[in-house]
Amino acid sequence: MSFTVLNEDSPRRSLVNVRVGAGVKIFNFVNAYGCEIGANTKIGTFVEIQKNARIGANCKISSHSFVCEGVEIADDVFIGHNVTFINDRFPRATAGGKLQSEADWKCEPTRVERGASIGSSATILCGVTIGAGAVVGAGSMVTKDVPPGAVVAGNPARLLRRKAPDLA
Repeated sequence: MSFTVLNEDSPRRSLVNVRVGAGVKIFNFVNAYGCEIGANTKIGTFVEIQKNARIGANCKISSHSFVCEGVEIADDVFIGHNVTFINDRFPRATAGGKLQSEADWKCEPTRVERGASIGSSATILCGVTIGAGAVVGAGSMVTKDVPPGAVVAGNPARLLRRKAPDLA
């Protein structure tokens, strides 16, 4: 797959070293840097995508979502509005009485597998995998792995049912 590197600093969006595939649509008021976005993916307004995050092809990332460093989103994934990913299990403002730097925390990777859907306002804690074809209900707090084809919801997210294999 070939990528183009985007660098744009305008009043409407800030894109720094963003690798994009063909047909990517990035709407206004997006902040993205040092990340990769696969072909034909749509990024909604007011989304932030941090360095070392990877988004696959044919995805939709809806407005007001936050995709932090360490998040890998596979192809054909839907991310609803206001979805937040977390990459630090024990976030702190200070370490030893001084403001933390990147050296003071550990980024824990999170993976969203092919064809998964995450509903609006869900929060995904670090270190989890959301399986292929899984569905996370709106407003859920995902604290542990979600199996492929599972439908989960709640705080914390719990298994409600499994989808039929042809729908996964």
